[in-house]
Amino acid sequence: MSVSATGTFRSLNVYNYRVWAGGAVVSNVGTWMQRTAQDWIVLTQLSHNNATAVGAVMALQFAPQVLLLPVTGFAADHLDRRKLLMVTQALMGVLALGLGLLTISGVVQLWQVFIFAFLLGCVTAFDAPARQTFVADLVEEADLSNAVGLNSTSFNAARMIGPAVAGLLIAAVGSGWVFLINAASFAAVLTSLRFLRIRDLHVTDRAARTRGSFAEGFRYIRARPDLKAILLMLFLIGTFAVNFPIFISTMSVTVFHVGAGEYGLLSSIMAIGSVAGALLSARRAKPRVALLFVASAALGFGFVLAALMPNYWLFALTLIILGIAVQTLNTTANSTVQLSTEPAMRGRVMAILLAVVMGGTPIGAPLVGWVADVYGPRWALAIGAAAGFAAAIVGLHYRWKYGSRPTIGLRRSVGARFGARRFGAARSGSLKRSVPTGVPESGARRHAPGSRRNPARER
Repeated sequence: MSVSATGTFRSLNVYNYRVWAGGAVVSNVGTWMQRTAQDWIVLTQLSHNNATAVGAVMALQFAPQVLLLPVTGFAADHLDRRKLLMVTQALMGVLALGLGLLTISGVVQLWQVFIFAFLLGCVTAFDAPARQTFVADLVEEADLSNAVGLNSTSFNAARMIGPAVAGLLIAAVGSGWVFLINAASFAAVLTSLRFLRIRDLHVTDRAARTRGSFAEGFRYIRARPDLKAILLMLFLIGTFAVNFPIFISTMSVTVFHVGAGEYGLLSSIMAIGSVAGALLSARRAKPRVALLFVASAALGFGFVLAALMPNYWLFALTLIILGIAVQTLNTTANSTVQLSTEPAMRGRVMAILLAVVMGGTPIGAPLVGWVADVYGPRWALAIGAAAGFAAAIVGLHYRWKYGSRPTIGLRRSVGARFGARRFGAARSGSLKRSVPTGVPESGARRHAPGSRRNPARER
């Protein structure tokens, strides 16, 4: 049972969320270690400082988010998310183990890294929307925004540790052992999923399995100008701005001429800003749409500063600004979309959102890598600046056209306009007739079968 509380860490009063967060932070440290080692061996060992190769790896890793979108959104809405996460997390561990063994044996080649990146992207395409929406099963809806913020805090706290540790290990024992450590780290999140109290999960009514149900996700978004604006902003940022493996690695190697340890430290320094942004987001009772505009503009200015910095340490300081801006943007968008979307539609809408964010990477990462190779890393940073300013213009246009009406309150009007059945809800009653503006619904949520608080469902 959740305990009503206020403050930045109130979601940790919930047993299930505590267990999940504990396992996730260990696994996230391993994930950041692998990302750092993978980018390093591609840039310095397998491609002779070719940023385009790093961009190609990123493209292969994120392309499945778009290719598998109809299936992944369906899976997140219709399958048991806890069991689905157990499968995806186990597969990620197996892939990390395979790449680690190839690297330690000294036979790894660039084309093999390409294959592993694509396979990891396929698994992540199923894992990401299920993991994002699984948070809603762990806490009451009133704490959902806080839980999303704390999830981001955990992910970015791991980002402070993982790259720095990876840089030291790469220099000491090689990249292969970093991959093996990441493989072992998945045991933590699998254990946490095993020990959750299933009876205390807040399971939403599953969407009805109807023909064309996934297309309803796009129709739902099309009826929501706020969601369309958010997705366009995230597409611009995800495609051209969030290519930090390319930005940081090329600035480290070709501009500042530092080694693996200093490269890993830059990623950890950026995570300081990301953690700060996530904690600030977690403190807010509800997301504010105006923050999307502010964060996008700050991101653009941060990239301009980063491109102009003359030395390693000044560049590192600008990464803190970028970390705060990116994390504020991502967390605010994530919370806004989840809180303003019908529970039965969350999986599909979040899958579309993630596909928009990650799906632009196959376009943007190779382009940014090519610019870094041909014109230099500083011009690649200028592309990120342009993307930040363009996203800010989109947010400003939405505010000018639709005013400052709270995004969360729009859910009622869409439901009344189209009806619950159109969006595949299991029961038309999952859409309330009356919802106070700015207050999320909770009527569609129920406890898992077997809960003592709902004995009628035990039969």
